[in-house]
Amino acid sequence: MRNKKIYIQILSFIAILIFFSCSSDSENKKEKVSLKNSELSRIMNSGRLKAIVDYNSTNYFVYRGKPMGFKYELLQHLADDMGLELEISVSNNLEETFDGLNKKKYDLVAKNLTVTKRRNETIKFTEPLEQTRQVLVQRKPENWQRMTRQAIEDSLIRNQLDLAKKEIHVQKNTAYYRRLVNLSDEIGEEITIVEDSIYGVEQLIAMVAKGDIDFTVSDENVAKVNQTYYPNLDIKTPISFPQNIAWAVRNDAGEWLKYLNTWIRNFKETVTYAILYDKYFENIRSRTMVNSTYHSIGGGQISPFDDLIKEAADKANLDWRLLAAIIYRESRFDPYAESWAGAYGLMQIMPESADLFRINEYEEPIQNIKVGVRLLKWLDKNLKPDVPDSVQRVKFVLASYNVGLGHIKDAQRLATKYDKDPAIWDDNVDFFLLNKSASKYYKDPVVRWGYCRGEEPYNYVNRVLTTYRDYKNIIEK
Repeated sequence: MRNKKIYIQILSFIAILIFFSCSSDSENKKEKVSLKNSELSRIMNSGRLKAIVDYNSTNYFVYRGKPMGFKYELLQHLADDMGLELEISVSNNLEETFDGLNKKKYDLVAKNLTVTKRRNETIKFTEPLEQTRQVLVQRKPENWQRMTRQAIEDSLIRNQLDLAKKEIHVQKNTAYYRRLVNLSDEIGEEITIVEDSIYGVEQLIAMVAKGDIDFTVSDENVAKVNQTYYPNLDIKTPISFPQNIAWAVRNDAGEWLKYLNTWIRNFKETVTYAILYDKYFENIRSRTMVNSTYHSIGGGQISPFDDLIKEAADKANLDWRLLAAIIYRESRFDPYAESWAGAYGLMQIMPESADLFRINEYEEPIQNIKVGVRLLKWLDKNLKPDVPDSVQRVKFVLASYNVGLGHIKDAQRLATKYDKDPAIWDDNVDFFLLNKSASKYYKDPVVRWGYCRGEEPYNYVNRVLTTYRDYKNIIEK
């Protein structure tokens, strides 16, 4: 009897072990499934990081044809570390931004978001990237340069109590609005708060400087940068304590948030981060770039050749920003650029191409652009029967412009042979062009143009289209 009881106890113990083992396996399995289906996994598998920023003189702009900005460069480092292609969207509308985030249109909101308890209910903030405080942006008197310092001080608001019955314009759905509501309660007087759904913070600052409105509110670091453009502004009156500035992800993106927090903590400790911050917020030279004709905010031009580019693009029914992106990638807008192979000028024209279209003096910018445009149209015409989709065809044309039509036709023939679509670039023809330096492909009987360093045209297509996307984000058509 005693042996029977012992036997039953042993069986019970084994059953318990099996139960907990199964439970543990089940939990591990759930965790693996969770990670597999996580937001981070989805982003990594997509091959691209989709971020939304606001267009201003510190976060994202174009200077002499080159996309720049503090948040832009941070995002580039993040995307590079993740091995992803960066895809940036622009919106100064916060309601639209958060709606796009929740609908998975964007993976990350990379704006100057003030961390607030109210926002924490609908989104998740990352580790703070910086700290700042909100300041009142107001205009000095018209003749301030001839006034004494004390006289200027006496004309400005320094006490928050004096904001009673004043009208202050702020961007809609921002922490500035909430702060002013609280401040109105604190001082026991009504502040007229006008929420603007059209203009961003920097545009409202410009409106104060020009006298269109009297007051707005901005983060102090952004206000300091803008004060260099508009010396008639005063930004010395704080209306908040120091606040954290962070990025944001969706509420359910736990693994993605964890990854970002680790990356931000580590990156903020690097020399690279310190250099970037100094470049955009401390360096006087960077602050004054906006006064240049070739700054997208100050002058609105991409290059000294915008008029020529627009005229040539218009005649050829091209988006001038695409043509400008090609020229930027070919020569950085240097009309005297010359390659080791003999390509010359803005569009790196070979003598043979100029001869093909019977255009002399192709060294001159206007003639150089004319040859380049005619070559683009010629390539488009030759590719159209095999690549009917115009969006896809742009990629084929760009690759052909870089490496020659023959190599692209070879890549299409290889795609057909290996059951890929010869009319689709991504993950089809681009693969065979990229790998055309491998003997398996360049020695294939269907190949007529032989060996090709496919990495160069492959990267060229991506870089031109990335620059074009930046120009579309910022520069009007």
